[in-house]
Amino acid sequence: MLHRPVSELSKPSRRLPDQRWQIYPQKPEFAQKLAVLTNLSPIVSQLLINRGMETPEQVQAFLNPESLILPSPLEDFPDLAISLELLENAIASQTKIAICGDYDADGMTSTALLLRSLRTLGAQVDYAIPSRMHEGYGINKRIVEEFHSEGVGLILTVDNGISAFEPVARARELGLAVIITDHHDIPQKLPPANAILNPKLIAESSPYRGVAGVGVAYILAVSLAQQLGQTKGLIQPMLALFTLGTIADLAPLTGVNRRWVKRGLQHLPKSHLPGIQALIQVGGVQARDEGAGEQGSRGAEEKIANPKSKIQNPKSLKPEDIGFRLGPRINAIGRIGNPQTVIELLTTDDMGVALERAMQCEQVNASRQEMCQQIEQEAIAYVETEFVASLHKDRVLIVVQPNWHHGVIGIVASRLVERYGVPVFIGTYEDEGHIRGSARSIPEFHVFEALEYCHDLLGKFGGHKAAGGFSLPAENLQMLRSRLIEFANQCLEPQHLKPLLKIDAEVNLNHINQQLYQQLNALHPCGMDNPDPVFWTPNVQVVEQKIVGKGHIKLTVAQTVENQEYRIKVIAWRWGDYFRLPPRVDIAYKLRENYFNGNTSIELELIGVRMPTQIQQFFASPPIQSSITFEYNQRQYTCGFYKNGIEAELRIRNSEGKVLAIQPGHIIGLLGTNRQNAKEVNISQPQYDNIIQAALQALSVLSAEL
Repeated sequence: MLHRPVSELSKPSRRLPDQRWQIYPQKPEFAQKLAVLTNLSPIVSQLLINRGMETPEQVQAFLNPESLILPSPLEDFPDLAISLELLENAIASQTKIAICGDYDADGMTSTALLLRSLRTLGAQVDYAIPSRMHEGYGINKRIVEEFHSEGVGLILTVDNGISAFEPVARARELGLAVIITDHHDIPQKLPPANAILNPKLIAESSPYRGVAGVGVAYILAVSLAQQLGQTKGLIQPMLALFTLGTIADLAPLTGVNRRWVKRGLQHLPKSHLPGIQALIQVGGVQARDEGAGEQGSRGAEEKIANPKSKIQNPKSLKPEDIGFRLGPRINAIGRIGNPQTVIELLTTDDMGVALERAMQCEQVNASRQEMCQQIEQEAIAYVETEFVASLHKDRVLIVVQPNWHHGVIGIVASRLVERYGVPVFIGTYEDEGHIRGSARSIPEFHVFEALEYCHDLLGKFGGHKAAGGFSLPAENLQMLRSRLIEFANQCLEPQHLKPLLKIDAEVNLNHINQQLYQQLNALHPCGMDNPDPVFWTPNVQVVEQKIVGKGHIKLTVAQTVENQEYRIKVIAWRWGDYFRLPPRVDIAYKLRENYFNGNTSIELELIGVRMPTQIQQFFASPPIQSSITFEYNQRQYTCGFYKNGIEAELRIRNSEGKVLAIQPGHIIGLLGTNRQNAKEVNISQPQYDNIIQAALQALSVLSAEL
């Protein structure tokens, strides 16, 4: 029956998110055994199993990272001793030290950390950060020559330098000593530095292996302070900057990162650094006891908070406070502002200056948000017009337009990956002849390998598995598109072209309460390699829904368990395209605590929706090819599944010959006596949804009998 072009029914406003749900295998017996041994609930035990825990000892080390026995960094980092010697000598002789940083949150917090600590230890030290727009990432020959002309004797790179062979070689030619501190992948040929500190060069089993650039800077600064016997008043300010940079850079929260970040989150609200206090105030962050309540994790992204607001309950922050509130305000400066603003914010001891710089971060972040929103809308419109029909065949998206700000296109690339489920290469014209871009990926596609596959078409490029940056002559754009499509078709299968959602466990709504939320605190701090727990609940009823803010959906869902209805509020960030959701869905979500007007409640942050499992199973393998008669509201209907192209289609016919046709995942169905006069109807409306449920029930009964 009824056929329309797939593209017509595929617009986001007519579909649910096209996701792959990967639910961890449940191990109830092992979880129960672990629960008894560790005095945890079985659900928390299952979450720990999902994160790779196999023994009570591993669980203990994870839950209490302070119990880890850490080796001395001097044992694990071969060049740490010579780095300390170089810095000690420079401080003793008052040799000028220059830090070369980076313009992202990791690079700026690393720069601030070493500036503060070296100045406190008596060093003569200054810094430089390359221009994102004009020079790009990493130390370069211009900076080296400038340092030399200013009488610098020792260069210290942070969060960069591991691939900078020529600039480092030039520094050594000019008689400068160089210490590289970095955490990026190791090139085939290391630069000729005096010392290199990089966790990628140490044993994989080391607890220091996962530190970001700011982690390397922290280890160096603490080790130097200890060697000089001047740790008093120095460790806590550095720990605050370490915590800020580590979370903002999405470093794995395992090993020493977990230990130090857990400690740092408790310290941050009490930090004596004016810059940290100013950021917390301007960001509207409320510290609290573990589980004592918080505002929605992204609420402050939508407004400018009152900088005079007080920190309530100065106990602990959570990673999302940094990830969604503090981090973006720092990163925005690196993307479209002047990094000096952040360095001054994090190194000043004057609260007035700190508040000024924090408000500058706030204003730049607001501009960054507007810019991102505008570019995202333009990119979506362009993709929907030019590429959406061929995405399944191309398996990669290459979007290049003029007049986009290079500093924010990486964020837009990530959002396009979320939306379309394919790797995204996005670029803008630097001038008529040159394009500069960013790439973001899906798990099965390696960005750096893809860029290497196209190396002869590119200028500069770099990156890793999940992300990268590149430039190219504009005349090579079509060839680059063809080459990337060729690469994508070698490594991606059609089933990969959906965003992957990893889900921990099934939970009924009657189990969601403060007690469960408190138990989950054992897993904190959550972040990379230790993600927030994700749960799912089948076949909930959407009883209320509305658009709030800038395209978010606020809704209430209900589930009946043992004849009792349980309701809970839900927020779906940036899901306006999927409004309205169908009345019955399976949902995937994270738990969030909402703290409003002194009241604390548990809410769900929606991250996944799909047709209820029962309906999916019907569409995946229709139980019959023939039709069945059923009764609804004292009227007779017939229904059955039929092939329409590659998909099964449910058709329901009334006694007057009108047919309602529904395809899986679509919110729009077709209603009419034939294709020509069929009209589109929203099947989430109660009058259609009720009859569809009655038809599926009839088919379910027949299937069981067969």
